[in-house]
Amino acid sequence: MVEAWTSGRMPHAWLISGPRGIGKATLAFRIARHVLRGEQAEAGLFGGPVSASLEMDPDDPVFRQVASGGHPDLLVIERGFDEKRKKLRGAIVVDDVRTLGGFMRLHAGLGGWRVVIVDSADEMNRNAANALLKLLEEPPKNALILLVGHAPGRLLPTIRSRSRALRLSPLSDDEVADVVRMQVPDADDGALRLAVAASEGSAGRAIDLVAGDGFTLLGDALGILGTGGALNIKAVHGLADKWSRTPKEGEDPFELGTALLSWWMERTIRLEARGESRPLFEAESGAIEQVVRRHGLAEADKRLTDAKSLLSAAGGLNLDKKHVLLTLFSRLAA
Repeated sequence: MVEAWTSGRMPHAWLISGPRGIGKATLAFRIARHVLRGEQAEAGLFGGPVSASLEMDPDDPVFRQVASGGHPDLLVIERGFDEKRKKLRGAIVVDDVRTLGGFMRLHAGLGGWRVVIVDSADEMNRNAANALLKLLEEPPKNALILLVGHAPGRLLPTIRSRSRALRLSPLSDDEVADVVRMQVPDADDGALRLAVAASEGSAGRAIDLVAGDGFTLLGDALGILGTGGALNIKAVHGLADKWSRTPKEGEDPFELGTALLSWWMERTIRLEARGESRPLFEAESGAIEQVVRRHGLAEADKRLTDAKSLLSAAGGLNLDKKHVLLTLFSRLAA
């Protein structure tokens, strides 16, 4: 990335992909700061000293403007807020992308470049993706589009083909542990070790597990799914009551719990297919047996796909959370 910038041959679009929680968005903002500062490009083009680092002093004016969201040449596109439902939309819609055309027609105000970050690109619905594609087909001069993607396969092939791929690898266990300690300094050592072992290189997922009752939410769900015989409807109702409560301080137990459960299913199916599945904590054992091994990998994968479709619809249609959870557990444990 730095080499492309300093050579003066910067691609107009990059697709930064990799697992969730490994720092893709952080990297995108570092790149944006570097480009908006502008000085390094000029140094590289005219033979002066070139920096091979994206580090920037927090006191730098560009750093402060980007951090505050006030830089005039940076546009960040994310899921918008639905005023009617008082929550974030389940996808990036075309209204979220419409500002892009006007932004790109403006002349850069400070550093000579305009930068757009789409986080995450695989959350765009088809209309939003098509609106972005038009810009990628005819990019303006001195414009950089950074697409952050957790699952680039969900993007339109034409978007992928018009973007330079930059795939990030999972973090090492030591790196994950360091990030978690910085973000959750009071994390229990035992919980931290389990979270790092389960994280698969994703610091974000490890943080979800040790903070915000992540282990408790996932453990309660797996405890219900791991019980043999008929599904304990009373227990599901109790869990649905907990997960449906009003979010506090930005923590939504419904979003966190369902995200962790979906991830656990994906991870377990993948490890079972390799013959590498092994429980890391007590609640996993019964759930692995009842949800995956009892029905087989093909059926478990089908149920996971159904569950994801249900959760996607729940976000887009504002369905009742408790009803969604009752349906979700019935499908997974049927």
